[in-house]
Amino acid sequence: MLGFLLRLLPFWVREPLLIAVGSVLGVRIMYLALHDHDRVAAGLGVVFLVFTAIRVYAVIRALRARRNSSPTAAADGAAVDAAAQPKAQAQAGTGPRPSPDTPEKEHNAWGQAVAAVAVFGALAAALWLAPRFMPSDDNTPQPASCSGGTHEELPKAYKDTPQPVTGEELCKALNRPDLAKLLGTPEETATTVSSTNNTAPLTDGKVAQPEAEVTFDTYTVNVSATYNELSTDQYVKLMKFGDEKDIKTLTILGRPAVLSSDHTMKIEINLGNGGSGGPVEQGPLARTLTVALDRDDRGGYCDITVWSTSGAFPSDSVLLNIAEKVLPRIPERPVR
Repeated sequence: MLGFLLRLLPFWVREPLLIAVGSVLGVRIMYLALHDHDRVAAGLGVVFLVFTAIRVYAVIRALRARRNSSPTAAADGAAVDAAAQPKAQAQAGTGPRPSPDTPEKEHNAWGQAVAAVAVFGALAAALWLAPRFMPSDDNTPQPASCSGGTHEELPKAYKDTPQPVTGEELCKALNRPDLAKLLGTPEETATTVSSTNNTAPLTDGKVAQPEAEVTFDTYTVNVSATYNELSTDQYVKLMKFGDEKDIKTLTILGRPAVLSSDHTMKIEINLGNGGSGGPVEQGPLARTLTVALDRDDRGGYCDITVWSTSGAFPSDSVLLNIAEKVLPRIPERPVR
């Protein structure tokens, strides 16, 4: 049906129309093919562009033929009229010469072509720009973001601590667009993001301990800052009395640091039994990088911990890379 309607259109309307549609579709399909690396779409785009090139060649040939035939036809017509005029006058005698018929007005081919291209160019532009203004049907899950809600009042420990970082600031420092890539799972997106402005346990609420956590399908990353008086050297001595494993001291960004491993805690809550919880069990093994809050190690530290439900964790270089991105966003502890 569409082909029949196209054949009814004049040549100077049909051909520019086919050129406009073919060029727009060809360029659009080629753009999508290059963006999605789709060879089938690229082949289809080439077909449209070749079809358009053929129609352009046909229009150019028609224009040349029209330009070349017009002077010849005019000269031939003048010669025929000059030869026929005496004969017609002899046959008609002295009677009045009949007036020639008024020539039929030629269609403005160029005007039709320009109008067709303008109309379908506007339609093509509307189709091209529509996805930018229409709501998207893309169901791809978006990465979770840090909460931008109302800020709750900070505990007194934060007011008594010089330049402490908050949980929301830690969250923004940790929840980077390239965090999944740093973890070695670039195809994953953050599923859960949280932050708190807690205080350290067993300190009677006197030590600020903000915390942020980002969860992916494979790994979970937790960052906390503890503003106590414990130096990294003292912290290492305490770890040797605990169950931490694979302790390794190092320096990162000019600050003393230590790598260690320990098991997380696993707590199960049975919602079907009045919300009662079971005993605290040993969770998967986690790897932690502890870094002093200042270069002189005057007290306080930042913990960067990574673990997974499978019990595996990435190499130590991953923790170091994350620390190099996160630590510059945490102010060093000022001189007291």
